Amino acid sequence: MEDLEQQKKLYSAEDLTLMRAAEDSLLMGQNRVEELKLFAKNTGVKRIGIAHCVGMTKEANLLKERLSDTFEVYTVDCKHAKIKSSDLLNDELVKGTSCNPAGQAKFLADQHTDLNISFGLCVGHDILFNLKSEAPTTTLVVKDREHKHNPFQEFLK
Repeated sequence: MEDLEQQKKLYSAEDLTLMRAAEDSLLMGQNRVEELKLFAKNTGVKRIGIAHCVGMTKEANLLKERLSDTFEVYTVDCKHAKIKSSDLLNDELVKGTSCNPAGQAKFLADQHTDLNISFGLCVGHDILFNLKSEAPTTTLVVKDREHKHNPFQEFLK
C-alpha cells in the first residue's frame, strides 16, 4: 500500500479544489441534478453544455430548462453537422446520418462551456466525447435500451 504522501502527489491544487467542491456539493437525500447544480455553483461554472443522443432531445431540453435558472446552457445532439455515415466511415454500405461526438465536443468548446454533461450517448461515442471535450465532463444518463437507461437494473434482479 502506498503511503499518504504518494497518494497526495497524484493531485494538483486544481484537482483538490474540485475534490473540495465535490465534498461541499453532497446533498443527502437530493437527486444528482441538484448535486450537479450545487457543484457547478461551488466551482464558479457559468456555462454548461449538454451533449445528448438525438433520441433524448425532449429529456435534454427538460434538463436545460432546469439548469437555465442559474446557468447559460447549450445543447447539441449526436447528429450535429448531419454527416452521412458512409462519408465519415468511408464505407458505402453504411446508411444514415452518423453520430458526431467529436463535433459535439467542438460545438460546446466553441460556446466556451465550463462544464459538460454526457446525456444518453452510445458506448464508444461517450468515450470519444469525453476525450475530445475541452471542459470537464460528467455523465448524467447512460444509454441502455433494455433497462430504461439504468444498466445497474440487471444486477438487481
